[in-house]
Amino acid sequence: MAGSHKPFERVTISQVAEAAGVSRATVSRAFSRPHVLKAETVARIRAVAQTLGYAPNQTARALSTGRHGNIAIIVPDVANPFFPPLIRAAQEAAYEADYCVFLGNSDESGEREDGLVGRFAGQVEGLILASSRLPEARIRALAAMKPLVLVNRDVAGIPRVLIDTAGGAADGVRHLVALGHRRIVYVTGPAASWSNEQRRIAVRRAAAAAGVEMVALPAVRPSFEAGRKAVAAILQSGATAAIAFDDLTSQGVLAGLHERGLTAPDSLSLIGCDDVAGPMTWPPLSTISSRSREAGEIAVHILFDILRGRGVSDARYVLDTALVLRGTCGPPPQS
Repeated sequence: MAGSHKPFERVTISQVAEAAGVSRATVSRAFSRPHVLKAETVARIRAVAQTLGYAPNQTARALSTGRHGNIAIIVPDVANPFFPPLIRAAQEAAYEADYCVFLGNSDESGEREDGLVGRFAGQVEGLILASSRLPEARIRALAAMKPLVLVNRDVAGIPRVLIDTAGGAADGVRHLVALGHRRIVYVTGPAASWSNEQRRIAVRRAAAAAGVEMVALPAVRPSFEAGRKAVAAILQSGATAAIAFDDLTSQGVLAGLHERGLTAPDSLSLIGCDDVAGPMTWPPLSTISSRSREAGEIAVHILFDILRGRGVSDARYVLDTALVLRGTCGPPPQS
């Protein structure tokens, strides 16, 4: 029967080439360098390969071409709901180019992030560091050794994708001021986070421009528990509104209010960031939009441009965000 093979019999590249009516080299390129062939040629060869049950030998390909067919993505907290959409989009884009994605979780540690880079370096062709916690000098050193793209870390001269939440954060302050709030808390994120610094500065400047007070409260690490524990300090500060580093922290704030018999916005107006949990909280959380999925997809495409020798050494893609109003903002409570 045509196209059938004995169980466990390995289909060779020559068999695929013969069935597809192309050379062995063309079959190889369809899997290792699909961008050099016409899309219809790649699709036809891969369809034949799938019918025959052919799978390219990645180890042999790496030895002969130096191409492993792998890239790596390292994030600071894989459990934070901001990152899964980014990772999934990156995996989908990589899969379309016949690449495998290695995933690393640094657990908010620059030292661990550096160690993961070292473990991956010999097995991948390029790296994506999302919200890197590494010092800038170390990032530059790594970029000199291996193709590298940053997400939410702005280092001049290194390709990066930035989700600009500063504008949304400033809009959040202005909205709260318009509602009558005069003291606003910013519940911070990790000290080494570029995004946290951008949001903190934006909140402070917008508050100063409006003539209201801004108080920064450290949450140390963005988490549900950190937000819950921050409620005591928020209430003690006398603030009537809060902007949290992310939605995960905001969920904790809502829980901490509930434990005290309080609610948003009656007792405290609240705005999160990244819009990953807004519609699923009660009340629905006002937040700043996120474009993490787009960031992951763009980062992979930039990395592939680098691997293909295209000049993108200082590419800087900025994705704008906006304030998304739901049910956690209202006028300050009456004294």
